[in-house]
Amino acid sequence: MMPITEIICAMQFYKLVHVIFFSPCTHLSSLLTYYTEFKLCKKKSAYSRFPAIRRGGEVKQSFLGFLFRVPSVPCDPNLCPSDLCNCPCEVESLRPRPGWVELDPEVLWSQFVGVIKEAVQTAGLHMGQIAGLGISTQRGTFMTWHKRTGKPFHNFISWQDTRSAELVGSWNNSLLLKVIRVIFTVLHFLTGNDRYLAPSFLTFSTHQTSMKLSWVFKNIPEAEEAAKKNNCCFGTIDTWLLYRLTKGSVYATDYSNASSTGIFEPFTKCWSPTLCNLLSLPVSIYPPVKDTSFNFGSTDSEIFGVPIPIMALVADQQAAMFGECCFQPGDVKLTMGTGGFWNVNTGQHLFASQRSLYPLIGWKIGKEVVYLTEGTISEIGTAIRWAQDIESSPGAVDSRAAVSDLFTSVDETAKMAQSIADSQGVCFIPGLQPSTTRNHLVRAILESVAFRNKLLYDTIVKKVHIPLRTIRADGGVSNNSFVMQMTSDLINKKIEKPANADMSSLGAAFLAGLASGFWTDKEQLKKLRRIETVFEPQRDAEEYRPAMDTWLQATKHSLHW
Repeated sequence: MMPITEIICAMQFYKLVHVIFFSPCTHLSSLLTYYTEFKLCKKKSAYSRFPAIRRGGEVKQSFLGFLFRVPSVPCDPNLCPSDLCNCPCEVESLRPRPGWVELDPEVLWSQFVGVIKEAVQTAGLHMGQIAGLGISTQRGTFMTWHKRTGKPFHNFISWQDTRSAELVGSWNNSLLLKVIRVIFTVLHFLTGNDRYLAPSFLTFSTHQTSMKLSWVFKNIPEAEEAAKKNNCCFGTIDTWLLYRLTKGSVYATDYSNASSTGIFEPFTKCWSPTLCNLLSLPVSIYPPVKDTSFNFGSTDSEIFGVPIPIMALVADQQAAMFGECCFQPGDVKLTMGTGGFWNVNTGQHLFASQRSLYPLIGWKIGKEVVYLTEGTISEIGTAIRWAQDIESSPGAVDSRAAVSDLFTSVDETAKMAQSIADSQGVCFIPGLQPSTTRNHLVRAILESVAFRNKLLYDTIVKKVHIPLRTIRADGGVSNNSFVMQMTSDLINKKIEKPANADMSSLGAAFLAGLASGFWTDKEQLKKLRRIETVFEPQRDAEEYRPAMDTWLQATKHSLHW
C-alpha cells in the first residue's frame, strides 16, 4: 500500500477526448465515473494568421495521459480500469488548397490547454493534484518554427497532406535515385547488413515527412533563411506541445516519435545524415531524442497555475502497443481506426524495411529498446464512415432506397456533377444487380477490411521470422464484431479485444506511471488488462475463398490506376 491515492487518467485528444480513471482506493468497490461534452467555440480570428485557410475536413488527434495524486488516502496500484470520462473536443483540419491538409497550431494549443482544464474540473480535482502528464500524439504531422521567437513558419502539415506530390514524382523518376538503389543493393549483397536493404528499393511517397519537409525549405523562404542561421526548429505535435508547455525551455522528442518520421535512423538511433544530405535538409533543425518514459521537465506554472511534471512522450501506435501490454517478442497489436496498423514486437532485433513492412522503435525506457515491425492499411474507418454518411435514412431497405440517400431525383444529378471539377479519382464500374441492397454494399466494405487484414498478416508471417504470440485489437473498427470474427477466421488465430478500445491514451498513462514510480515494472501493468471479447476461428478460411478471389481480381485491375 502507498499512503496516497493515485488516480491514473488517460485522455485522448481526438474527435472525443477520453479520460480513463483507475480505481485507486482499496475501500472503494467502484470507480468515479464522469461524462461531459466539451466543444470549443468556432472563431474565425484563429485562422487569420496564415493566408488562404478555410475550415473543414476531418478531425485530427493527439493523446494525453494524466497521473493524479490525492493525499492521505491508501491506494492499490493493482486495481483495474473502469469507465470513461469523455471530454469531446474537435480539432478541425484546414484545406487551403487541393491536396493540402493542415492544423492551425494556435487553435490546437488553445484547445489542448482548454480540454485539460475541463477534464480536471469535470473529475472534481484541481491542478495541484496532478502528479504527472504523458502525451501520445498522431505521427507524421509536423511544423517548423523560429527558435528564438517561437513563431511558426507555417501551419502543421498533416500526414495526409499531398502537397509534395510533384517533388515525390520527380525524385522517384530521377537517375540519382536509381543509382542509389543499385549502390545499396550491392552493399547489402556484399555485407549482408540489413541497414542497407531499405535504401536498395527506396521509393518516396507523399506520406513521408521528409518530402514534405523538403517542400517547406523549397517554398517558404523564412524557414530556409532561419535554418541557415541555426534558428529553425522542426517538430511533430509532441515536440511542439512540449515546447509550448515549458515556454520554450525544453525542445525534445522521444524515440518512438522520431523513428516514425522516416528521417530518424533506427539502426544508429540518430537523425539520418544520409537522407538529410540527399534532400538538402539541415541537420541542425531536429530536436534531441529522449527516452519514451522520462521526466521531460515541468509545465510552466502560468499555464495551469502549478508546474506539472511531463513524464512521457510517445507516438500513438506505439502507445497503443504499450497500452495493450504487447511487451514480448511476437506480440501483435492490430489497430483499426481511420487506417489499419499491424505492429509486431520484434524485441531487440531490428528488421529492415521490406516494401510493405518497415521498422520502428517502439519505446526506449532506460537501457531497454524495443523494436517493432509495422504494416499499414489505408482508409479503413474512412470507407465505413462514408457508408454511414450516405446511408442516413433508417427506412432504406433496398438499393433504390439507398440511392435516395445520395440524391432525391435523377434531375438533380446533373447539378451535383457540375458543382465539382472532377470525381477525385473515383471510378464507377457497373456491377450492381437489381437484387443488390445496401446490406450487400455494407458487407462488401467490411469484407474488404478483413481481406486486407489477411493479406498483411500473411506478409508478416512470411517476412518477420518471429513466432507470433497473442494478437490484440483496438481502435474504433475493432468494435465491429463482423470484421473481427472474419479476420479471426481468415488468419486462423484468436484475437483479443480489450474492454477499452482507446489504447493510445492508456499507453501514455502507463508510461507516465512508470516514469513517476507509481508502477515499478511492466508486470504490474499486465494485471490491469481487461479483455472484453476473444474472437476465435469459427469457419474455415477456404469458405471465404470465392469472395476473396473476386475481391483480389477487382483490386488487381485497379492497382495501376
